[in-house]
Parts: sequence; C-alpha cells; structure tokens
Amino acid sequence: MGILDRLLSFIFGNNKQKFNEVHLDQEVVDEIIQISKKTAPLEFVALLAGKIRNEVLHIDGLIFLPGETSNEGAVMKIFMLPPMSGAVGSVHSHPGFSAHPSGADLIFFSKNGFFHLIIAQPYTLESMVAYNTFGETTDFKVV
Repeated sequence: MGILDRLLSFIFGNNKQKFNEVHLDQEVVDEIIQISKKTAPLEFVALLAGKIRNEVLHIDGLIFLPGETSNEGAVMKIFMLPPMSGAVGSVHSHPGFSAHPSGADLIFFSKNGFFHLIIAQPYTLESMVAYNTFGETTDFKVV
C-alpha cells in the first residue's frame, strides 16, 4: 500500500478495516444452518456482527432487523440499524441449490459491510459460500 493510500485510509477511517482472515464462530454457523432449514422455502436474512483484531475478522453473532421474506427474496430495513451495532456484513439463504449472488445481492454487498454469506440447499456448511464487498468468493475458517 502506497503512502497516499495509507493516508486516505487513515483520513476516511477504514485503516482499521484491514483483515487477512475471517473466523466464523461455530455457534453462528449452527444458527445460520438451523434458521435456513426452519424458514425454507422462504429466504432468511440477517447481518453479521463482529470485530477486526490483529488483522482477523472475528464474526461472533447475528443481528436481526425488521423486514420481509419470500421464496423469491428477502428485504431488510437496514435504516433501522443502530450506528454502533458492529455489523460487518450479511448472511441470507437461497431456497434453491445455488449460492451464487443475484444482481440485488451484489448491490447490497457493495453498500453494507465487507463480508457476506449465502447459504443454499441443503443448508449445510458445505453449501455456504462467502463473498467480499465486490461479490468475489473469499475464504473463512470456522472456529
């Protein structure tokens, strides 16, 4: 990272958002799987809560906001999110077997955090795919 990039990151406050790894708590994974199975064939959506420490993003909770779900999509009232909530991204389920993000998903990813999960049928850890802000797949570790 060049001097100008570091300076701009400091000015805009995103210098503290640098991470090289993502650790997802096992309890969060279990909850995502359980909720996905219970709400199917409807989608479910939540925000991911976490913090960056030592360049590792630790996701340790879910944040639920009012919204609407159907078998074609889920909408969350993001404007109701408290400013200091610790939201770092999102998770939602797809009722089919594809965890590929839709156009609406990609727009949401770009505006709401920097780590996102989509879980598809059969709603297991293996059917959960992680994406960054730009909709590119990324890795994570369950701890």
